[in-house]
Amino acid sequence: MHSDHVHRMPTTDRHAGHGRNAVPWAAAVQATLHCLTGCAIGEVLGMVIGTSLGLSTWATVALAVALAFVFGYALTMRGVLRAGLTFRRALRVALAADTVSIAVMELVDNAVLVGVPGAMEAGVGSAFFWLSLAAALAVAFVVTLPVNRWLMGRGLGHAVVHAHH
Repeated sequence: MHSDHVHRMPTTDRHAGHGRNAVPWAAAVQATLHCLTGCAIGEVLGMVIGTSLGLSTWATVALAVALAFVFGYALTMRGVLRAGLTFRRALRVALAADTVSIAVMELVDNAVLVGVPGAMEAGVGSAFFWLSLAAALAVAFVVTLPVNRWLMGRGLGHAVVHAHH
């Protein structure tokens, strides 16, 4: 399952990190995939609900973003709750670990999706809708990956979760 993956702490590499903790790209990919999982669940659910109900583009985007944050935080909390943290502490860890990553991912994927002419209007029965959504999430992953690596190298973002596993 998603939360059972192995976390690796950043390693110090003075050359790659210019004197700071350089995070291996594999660790950043893992953290970004974690973010993508929660974001994609919420994003897809929000887009399907909003599009199916005929909500406006912006109402659909707002719903998708809200659900992406809920599912993103929930996935992180699930793992740290298993590690024995109280609900309140787990929520604080999730907020610290995921807020920037989810925000970047959601900003990018929704900008791409809204920017594809006709994607939002295509409807959930259209391959064009699904391909556009998949492409938007892929672009968001690529943009968020270096952000997560940078955050983790400074002990922020997903690196906060490492202390609790």
